[in-house]
Amino acid sequence: MGDGRWRTAGRALVRVVAVWAVSTLTLLALAGILPDFQLQSDDGDSVTRTAFTAAWGAGAFGLLSALVWPVLVRALLIVPALVLGALVFFLNGSLLLIALRLIPDGRGTANPETAVVVAAVMSAVASATSTALAVRDDDAYRRRLSRLADRRRRRSGTAGTADGGRGGPPGIVFVQLDGVGHDVLEQAAAAGLMPTVAGLLADEAGHRLTPWSTDWSSQTGASQLGILHGSNFDVPAFRWYEKETGTVMVSSRPASALELQRRAIVRTRDGGLLTVDGASRGNLFSGGADQLALVLSMAARRGKGRRSRAGYFAYFSDPANAVRTALSFVAEVGREIGQSTRARIRKESPRVKRGGLYPFIRAFATVVERDVVVAAVIGDMFAGRTAVYADLVAYDEVAHHSGPHSRDAEKVLTRLDRSLGLIAKVAEHTPRTYRIVLLSDHGQSPGETFAGRYGLTLKDLVRAGCGLPVPRRAQRTRSASEARDAVRIALHRPVGEKEAEHPATPSDPVVLASGNLGLLSFPDIEGRASREELERRHPALLATLAGHPGIGFLLVRSEEHGSVVLGPGGAEVPVPELTDGEGPIAAFGAGAAEAVRRTDTFPHVADVMVNSMYDPETGRVHAFEEQIGSHGGLGGEQSRPFLLWPRTLADPRDVVAAEGGAASCGPVGAEAVHRILARWLRELSGPQVPLRTEGFTGAERADEPLPDVDTDADLPGARG
Repeated sequence: MGDGRWRTAGRALVRVVAVWAVSTLTLLALAGILPDFQLQSDDGDSVTRTAFTAAWGAGAFGLLSALVWPVLVRALLIVPALVLGALVFFLNGSLLLIALRLIPDGRGTANPETAVVVAAVMSAVASATSTALAVRDDDAYRRRLSRLADRRRRRSGTAGTADGGRGGPPGIVFVQLDGVGHDVLEQAAAAGLMPTVAGLLADEAGHRLTPWSTDWSSQTGASQLGILHGSNFDVPAFRWYEKETGTVMVSSRPASALELQRRAIVRTRDGGLLTVDGASRGNLFSGGADQLALVLSMAARRGKGRRSRAGYFAYFSDPANAVRTALSFVAEVGREIGQSTRARIRKESPRVKRGGLYPFIRAFATVVERDVVVAAVIGDMFAGRTAVYADLVAYDEVAHHSGPHSRDAEKVLTRLDRSLGLIAKVAEHTPRTYRIVLLSDHGQSPGETFAGRYGLTLKDLVRAGCGLPVPRRAQRTRSASEARDAVRIALHRPVGEKEAEHPATPSDPVVLASGNLGLLSFPDIEGRASREELERRHPALLATLAGHPGIGFLLVRSEEHGSVVLGPGGAEVPVPELTDGEGPIAAFGAGAAEAVRRTDTFPHVADVMVNSMYDPETGRVHAFEEQIGSHGGLGGEQSRPFLLWPRTLADPRDVVAAEGGAASCGPVGAEAVHRILARWLRELSGPQVPLRTEGFTGAERADEPLPDVDTDADLPGARG
């Protein structure tokens, strides 16, 4: 045992000396290249003296990075996350200037701009050298991360909860690829864009792929709430108007997400999927987990440990992580500007505007959030947690603006696949075995926007049908984006629940959009408005909507016939008589009738629910928002996400059959997916104990430094 410790200490010393030596050489090279950076006195020095100065400066910078940087980042946790990202270069440059001042006789000098460049290069080189050395010593890398996980467990008071060896009950990691439809994943794997996924599918003992069907509201708020908390009842869309409070609920707003989570817990009397030793990373909802990072519903709660931004400290406390992610962020902004410029030059169609802050929002979703979430998952696995659920939103954000089948979106899928490969490789080094499940919350359907195709927005059409003034030029409709609101949280910008779509006067209709699903509410009509009341007030409204070529069908309550579905040509079918493949919903496929019937029972269903047209031959819909890849309603790939699960777990179709469904069918609805995931947890770890009914667990513990991993690179020992 003693000899082993000495060997471990010796290897660690060798790695430190090697990184120091490479950093010294880098400093010497930069001093020779950059005119405003020197390591000699004005009279010149010998080669030996200059080398000694460089070694001193490299050592001082390394020590400051190791000792001061984590403290500095912790102190700056109150600073907005993206501002912290922008400060990375400045802070790193400041550390280098301090390190140069520590060199004897004042031989190290640099102006502030040059110091920023030198510090960035030094951090990148040190990180690359450390990774290269770790490749030659997998055991050392694993031991380092295991010790880190042990420290986190001791600090959090959960030491001993993880299985001590790989022979105990396996854990499970759920990775949600936000917005990736079943067909998109299958095609990407077949085309070689996602080799990690292709490898899982090719292995006969590996994973199996099956689609599942969303509810009418095919969006993250409804799907993830159902998956994590077992109920998405009364979530009719991404955003909707609640008359009793005059509030617009928005799934990606912290206060709304917290309220939706509370309602689900009250309804199910269960804390969620992750109540037993679980971790929730990058999600809208907690799932009942103790370990939380970047969870939007928790951003509405105050107090130490409740901040959704705590995960940022865990990642950025390592200066190499900070510099790498900052550089990738800048590169992604440039990539988006280049791609959008090419699209404009080529006059690609359909196309939406991608200027303003969008390049930065995209970079946040595809770089910052990805890096932080993946690193958090790896930390959870080394900590031996029982269940981890993480959401990667990169593809969804890019597909909204570039299209779900675009080259831009395909490149994002390839980068996500690298992250999945890293997680899979990490699973070989963790203290317990892990089953990895991939899934999505919805897909995306392509198509030109409603406004782009017809020259007016849904709100304009509604106002025209009501006899109200309509702007001469179509206005842009606010876009539903989880990433956009996540950025606002990261920037400490207020995210209110009052939307711009609030009526100017109580008599004006509230028109909200959720992809290709529109919701009309009339605040001055108490309760759910009836068809008869609407026709008395606005005789042309329903006929105008139902007869428009861009609209597939409407749902409205009738005093005489109960709720009815209206469609083109005067079609009218009572909701109880709806049948798949017939009437106004004929084009929308299997399950459409039941999805409409279920939504009709929601207390907060809109006065008029509007689903856009759908062309089954092209798969196209018309989003009521500024999106050429959309989801939120019925029609095409948006309603067909996927489950990719290890063959050692129960087949989802068998679970569906055991509940009385057809054995040939996949799961229908997010609540069914929740039951399947809960079944898998029971298979691996035994019965899960429901959380107390108030539903919220202890403070998040995400302020420990996370592993130094590059989510765009392979783990040590991984094959290319």
